[in-house]
Amino acid sequence: MMPLAQMAEAVLRTADGREKTALSHGFAAEWRAARDAGETPEIGTANPPMQPARPAKPELLSPRDVPHRKPGSPEGRIALLHAVAHIELNAVDLHWDIIARFTDIKMPIGFYDDWVKAADEESKHFNLMCDCLEALGSHYGALPAHAGMWRAAEDTADDFMGRLAVVPMVLEARGLDVTPNMIKIFKQAKATQAVEALETIYAEEVAHVAYGSKWFHFLCGRHEMDPKDAFHGLVRKYFHGVLKPPFNEEKRADAGIPPDFYWPLTETA
Repeated sequence: MMPLAQMAEAVLRTADGREKTALSHGFAAEWRAARDAGETPEIGTANPPMQPARPAKPELLSPRDVPHRKPGSPEGRIALLHAVAHIELNAVDLHWDIIARFTDIKMPIGFYDDWVKAADEESKHFNLMCDCLEALGSHYGALPAHAGMWRAAEDTADDFMGRLAVVPMVLEARGLDVTPNMIKIFKQAKATQAVEALETIYAEEVAHVAYGSKWFHFLCGRHEMDPKDAFHGLVRKYFHGVLKPPFNEEKRADAGIPPDFYWPLTETA
């Protein structure tokens, strides 16, 4: 069995979305089988690229240049699914990247169990979105996409706690805020396949945010830091802008993020 960090790097260096997620699923299954057998597989080391390999399409644009379409229209719903597919593909890489990039920091085996599981589920989410797009006569790559999705990874490439604070605890937590309204849009359109896919994503993303909170708190304990103060400092350092309500306080609480973590970040320091 290949060391886990090398598996992660192989995923990061695979460009095609379907191929990337197939590789991700295969590596996750290998890891799960070894862990189920009572083994502690080798983590190893890797040389992850600063940016993951990407397909030629979609064209990546500045956020302000990505066309806005009314979500209630058929074209708007396709655009919304395409945007979610793009987010999920980036999430696959983000979760493998945190495994590959920070191998110099000793972590319990449970850390790797969590992020392999998250990467495996994000791979499923990407494919669910692709399936929905293809059922509507479109595909991932048919529309332009947001070029800034990887910025948080680049900004926190040398800061493990910063990565945990910004990616799962801010960016993925935002998904908990906005997904219920997306589900409502597709329910109104009687788009059953999309509704079921988004409900699966919504249910599983809570755990991904929770993994971030769990391991952030673990590292705060290791370094005798106050988690709330550390979180505020790191988000203000690495997140560009302020957090914007409304917040899904119930699901954020389920993921281990109380209101006093994020409400102060709605204001400029």
